[in-house]
Amino acid sequence: MFDYAERRTRLSDRMRAARVDALFLGLSADLEYLTGVERGIPFFGQSSYAHGWVAGAFFRPDADPVFVLPRMVELFDLPVRPDGEIVVVNETDDGSAVFERVASGLGVAGTVAVGDRVWAETTLALGRIFGLERLRTGSSLVNELRRVKAPDELEAMGRACRTVERTMAEVAPHVLPGVTMADLRDEVELQLRLAGSRTPSFATHIFTGTGTDSLDSGEDTAREPVADGMTVLFDFGGVVDGYCSDFGRTVVVGEPRAEVTHAYEAMLAAAEAGRAACRPGALAREVNAACRAPIEDAGLGEHFRHRMGHGIGLDVHERPFLSTEDETPLQAGMTFTDEPSIIVPASFGIRIENIVVCADGGARVLNDYSNDLVANA
Repeated sequence: MFDYAERRTRLSDRMRAARVDALFLGLSADLEYLTGVERGIPFFGQSSYAHGWVAGAFFRPDADPVFVLPRMVELFDLPVRPDGEIVVVNETDDGSAVFERVASGLGVAGTVAVGDRVWAETTLALGRIFGLERLRTGSSLVNELRRVKAPDELEAMGRACRTVERTMAEVAPHVLPGVTMADLRDEVELQLRLAGSRTPSFATHIFTGTGTDSLDSGEDTAREPVADGMTVLFDFGGVVDGYCSDFGRTVVVGEPRAEVTHAYEAMLAAAEAGRAACRPGALAREVNAACRAPIEDAGLGEHFRHRMGHGIGLDVHERPFLSTEDETPLQAGMTFTDEPSIIVPASFGIRIENIVVCADGGARVLNDYSNDLVANA
């Protein structure tokens, strides 16, 4: 579906410019981006195979990748074999010796970059083989390729957006007195799969947003019933063809209070201001500041406690961030969440979240779902 060879050609250009002779990546979004080798669906805890630390691939400019994979990974986790050589490490093999043979056989004389998600054991082995002084971090090489999305990537992200929108349309009517956050979470995750999502892109979070006494799908209050007048905040995402969505809306149980309506108008203005400021050449921190301004002008700035958003794509959180510390100049085709929120302790919470694509004249919104506050009277 995606042109992995073209992506590796661009990686070769970046490696030459950075004077990097080899890059080792473990099983990760970076590896999937360059080869199509899918990551497994995440779960609580850590799966592990014999010689699991060797799993990954070496990249050199203008050469096919060389994979080193435990037998169990090669046997069960490669439904489609990627381009390049695959060296299989069996359970009874000397994994360290096989890994060293492959690495030493690459003929690399200069700098070796290592992916940020590589195991410590792997990094130490690479240090022994090449010399620690020749190693550098390597994920930025691939991240800078992944930041600007190609049309086929944006189409996949659009499909991931459709899964969350269909889910929200099914679940929103259930936000009525007596429902629990656990009920809503379970329904969201069922509807996500029915809508075509491979998995939630992160742990589904549904809560009333009132601070320490919030009803929260991830806390002990998950089974407590919601009451009339509460606001219910949704934060969840889907995955299609490896690409993530990240979505948020607010539903009021009953009629919204005046202060909720006032705050919601400020929040919508913030989302729009951030979208409009998300243009090529703008600094990431400037876009964040533009988003914050309407909420601060409404006297609610202290209740907007996080950044405007983050990059998104194969990972649900990617660099750059639309945040106070990020000086990155934006480029057309970069994708971000636009997610202002207002949480007033012991009173109410509201949030909205869409995915936007940086563009001339202001970002394009990938979501089609209405931004209106939903009130289930």
